[in-house]
Formats: sequence, C-alpha cells, structure tokens
Amino acid sequence: MRPSPHHAHARGLLGALLTSLVSLAALLTAASGAQADTTICQPFGSTIIQGRYVVQNNRWGTSATQCVTATESGFRIAQADGSVPTNGAPKSYPSVYNGCHYTNCSPGTNLPARLSTISNAPTSISYSYVNDAAYNASYDIWLDPTPRTDGVNRTEIMIWFNKVGSIQPIGSPVGTATVGGREWQVWSGNNGSNDVLSFVAPSAIANWTFDVMDFARQAVSRGLAQNNWYLTSVQAGFEPWQNGAGLAVTSFSSSVITGSSGDPGGPGGPGGPGGPGNPTACKVAYATNAWQGGFTADVTITNTGSSPVSGWRLAFTLPSGQRITHAWNANLSGASGAVTASNVTHNGEVAPGGQATFGFQGTSSGTFAKPSGFSLNGTACTTA
Repeated sequence: MRPSPHHAHARGLLGALLTSLVSLAALLTAASGAQADTTICQPFGSTIIQGRYVVQNNRWGTSATQCVTATESGFRIAQADGSVPTNGAPKSYPSVYNGCHYTNCSPGTNLPARLSTISNAPTSISYSYVNDAAYNASYDIWLDPTPRTDGVNRTEIMIWFNKVGSIQPIGSPVGTATVGGREWQVWSGNNGSNDVLSFVAPSAIANWTFDVMDFARQAVSRGLAQNNWYLTSVQAGFEPWQNGAGLAVTSFSSSVITGSSGDPGGPGGPGGPGGPGNPTACKVAYATNAWQGGFTADVTITNTGSSPVSGWRLAFTLPSGQRITHAWNANLSGASGAVTASNVTHNGEVAPGGQATFGFQGTSSGTFAKPSGFSLNGTACTTA
C-alpha cells in the first residue's frame, strides 16, 4: 500500500498562494488568447487551450525540472527530470481539465455542478505513451459535498488507462466492475486527505469516449458520495514516478450537461440554447469512400431539435488504424482516436431542421470501419 499520491496536495499556504497567482495569470492569458505550443516549467504554472480547458504543470513531489508543452488540442511532457520511489507518491500530475482546481477555474465552465442535476458528462481523450518511465495515465474526477473551487475535495475518482512500472493505486483491491462497457479492477482507500476510488484497466487504453457520470454513480453506490454532492472538476493526465518525457494527451474534450437553464453564456453562447453547454437533438450522416490505405468522409449534421444551434462541437472516435490528414469546413482537435470537430465561421449557425456539413481525408490500415457513435455539444446523436 503506498501513501498518498499527488492528492496529498499538502502544499500549504505557499502552494495556495502560488496557485492563486497562477489563476490570475491564466485569466490574463485567456483574455489575450493563448497560443498553441506554450511551454510551462513553473511548478504550478498553467495556460488555456481551446479557449475552455486548463493545462497545468502541477509538479510538487520533487525539485527536479518538469516542463509541459501545451498544444492546440492537449499537451506533452517536454522534460521530466528526477525520480521518486515507486512505493510512495508520484512526483507530479501534469494534466488538462474542465472545472476548478485550487481556485483556478477553466473558462466558461459550469462546474461545480450538483450530481443530481447532471444528465451526462461526456468526455473524450487520446493518449500517447512511452515505455522508459514509471507512470500511470489517469483521469481525476473530484467530488465534494460543497461547491468548492479551492483545496482538496472529499472524494477522488481515478481512472487508470495505463500503468507502467511497479506502481499501484491508493488502498487495496475490492473487486471488479463493468463501467462504461469496460471491465475494471477496483481499488478503494484513503490517502489521509480524501477518499480515493480507483478503476484500473487490465490493459492499456489509448483513446476512449465515455460518460464521467457512470463513474460518479459508482462512487455514490459505494457510499463514497451522495447525489446532492458536487462534481468540481474533470482532469486527465499522468502521474509519473520516474522520467515521463514524451508522454502526451493528444486530444481532450469535456462537457457537463445539466437540466438547469442557468448555465453561463446566454442565448447563442456556451450555455445558450443549442450552444456547447446544452443538449441538442441531432442526427449524423457519415458517408465514406475507402480504398487501400486511405479514405474520405463527408459528415452531415442535422439539427432535429426545436432550438437553433449556435456553435457546434461534434465528438467521435476514429477506429484503430485511421488518421486524418486534411479536413475542410471544420476545425479538428485530434487526428486519430478521440476527435472533436468544431464549426468554422460560415457554418456555426444551424436552424431547427437545418444542416451543417464538413469532411476530411485520412490514411487507414486494416479493415475499414466507421465510428460507432457521435455526440453534438455533449449529447449523443442518432445516425442516418
């Protein structure tokens, strides 16, 4: 049993002060428009990507240098010096997140949100791994009885997509569970600051699209949270113990869909009718032309709801072996695995019954297949 991981988070007053200063810097960066490929080496430095997520270096377990480079769709660990014993806490948690972490809240987030008001919380990720390190690739999902935006929350849910080296979660194994259609080994324990419920994949997962609420409901069913508690942040990254340079989150998206009409943004904004914060009825047609080694796809989104869509983000996962090389009529986040397509200037407004179209070309290997599902602004679409 190892002691507390990065969520020992016993930074004290100095850590809180540093993070508050970083929060101010992040807000100023967001206001001026963060640029891609920004390298951060400050222990608790952060920046904004996609105008809505925070990338943080979050080095606290060693004095050795760690640097992360924020990209247009995620981040990579550019430098990861030093190591710590694998039977103790990791040295850091470089990550990207939606929500609030030590008063640093991502732009436009509707977190914290009460669990009972959340209908679904879709998220997508693509990871890139290395083998010459000891680390996990993991989500951190934080729950608390209060809508707090600072400090340590009561319950932490970890989802281990991959682990390399002799490391293990907090606590002890308590069985297995099927969550989100996958089998997991489940661990439960406490690190001295908060309860930790961990789901460990039996083999590495490179990319996945899933609903955070499936895991939050597991915490509730196991007595580690209640429906009147709050989801405060959805984070994804790595816990390295040794090395870690080259690890990357190549794409990330996270939305939280609530039944409340009080989301920020107003009509046509992130929380307005049909905006990226609210559910939208939709249908997707995915027409392809495939040949040996390549393919094209033409995608048509139909707004089947009664409210206009003002700004759209379509999330889907490309089957293994496929990679996008060129796209038109959309901005793409991610080229393989989890992909999010967002509107360009001329096709962001979709009236009820109206359509938006875009397409892309890519390479492929193996048996060609289509994505199994699509979600528009966080809501699953039917397929034509």
